[in-house]
Amino acid sequence: MSSGGLELPPGDSSHEGGPADAPGGVPGGAPAGLPTGAVSLAGGPAADGGAGAGVELDWGTEAWSEVRTRAQRAGRAYIWLNLIEQRLRAVVGAVLKPIYEPVHGVDDWVVAAAGPAGQEWVQRAVAVREVSRRKGYLLDSADDNVLSFLTLPQLRELMVQHWPCFEPYFDDRREIELALDELEVTRNVVSRNRALSRPVLEQAERASARLLEVLGGVSGSPSAERLPIDAVEDLVGDRYADVISVHPDRVRLQRQLPAEDLFGGARRLDAIGIGLNLLVQNFSGRRLVRLTEAGCRVRLLFLNPASSAVKRRERELGLRKGELSRSVEMNILHVRRVRAGLRDPSRFEIHVFDETPRFTAYLVEGQSSGIAVVQSYLRRARGMESPVLVLRGGGRGVPKDADHGLFTTYREEFESMWEDSRPVS
Repeated sequence: MSSGGLELPPGDSSHEGGPADAPGGVPGGAPAGLPTGAVSLAGGPAADGGAGAGVELDWGTEAWSEVRTRAQRAGRAYIWLNLIEQRLRAVVGAVLKPIYEPVHGVDDWVVAAAGPAGQEWVQRAVAVREVSRRKGYLLDSADDNVLSFLTLPQLRELMVQHWPCFEPYFDDRREIELALDELEVTRNVVSRNRALSRPVLEQAERASARLLEVLGGVSGSPSAERLPIDAVEDLVGDRYADVISVHPDRVRLQRQLPAEDLFGGARRLDAIGIGLNLLVQNFSGRRLVRLTEAGCRVRLLFLNPASSAVKRRERELGLRKGELSRSVEMNILHVRRVRAGLRDPSRFEIHVFDETPRFTAYLVEGQSSGIAVVQSYLRRARGMESPVLVLRGGGRGVPKDADHGLFTTYREEFESMWEDSRPVS
């Protein structure tokens, strides 16, 4: 009996199934024990006592891991797509509503703006809105309008159709369309709950950030920020105090956050470590001079190359005797030359400490926000190979509990070490 109340027709030997005299069977090929005309479940219990139908439904560790990865990527992409859609909806409404609403009214101005070319999709949006009204899906009265039911491609179509209206506000139509093209791939994958690869997710995040900048959804230029606060950090940053990213080694850090982006534009730079290679070897002396002359205050705290701690570190890393100490001496000589070229050397301080090095940290503060790069020392790994924490500290957009975050902890540790250190003449 089917769900509609109709009886399924009995099988016959001219269709699928064995003949009437098949071993263990009945006329029509139905397995023994089932009434004539019944249809058995595919993958049902085997006659020889094999596994049941539910066994194939089990998920192992790898399957669950894959599902979680898919969900995390899709969730991150969805946040960006949601931001873009809301921003584009606001832009379309701000530009077209004053043109069409006075003539066509509050409810019909979107239909008029869509015109004959958009008649089909705008009527579909109107129908979805009516259904949502009847079923109580409209939880916010601000969403009770046709514009709120338009999708990203439809909002884009309105913008393209009426580009002369948008042209005074946006310089490059092609840049907007290219960014929306890149997002369409991600939108298609997320809407159908299919696998989203990491390269496509990263491409979507870049396109979203660029599009929000073009549409005026962010203040300032992202290139001027060391690590602009993204959508995900805005939403879940409180869960991780002020830690905004973690990298397995310094190579991967520098791909995302080059030295120029980290140190450029700093107003205050404090660094502590053994040799401070991230700064000394990746940021030129001339650039350090210009940074200091522009008003940045620099305090560098090296491990004393003549201390016993350097010798212990050399043994840990398996280096030849004196190899690490010579490297630290070269770095100190380099920053001394930088300091000698300044008009006001007092803004560039160099100290050394004699204690066992526990971490290296670069605490960089700008006019509106700060950032820190922190690495713990591992016994058998060089600084280049050690995991890296990136912290956000100070200024706007910082998580609510940043006062109790790691940035403050490492700032206090630096100040304590600085007080106990000795200046380099």
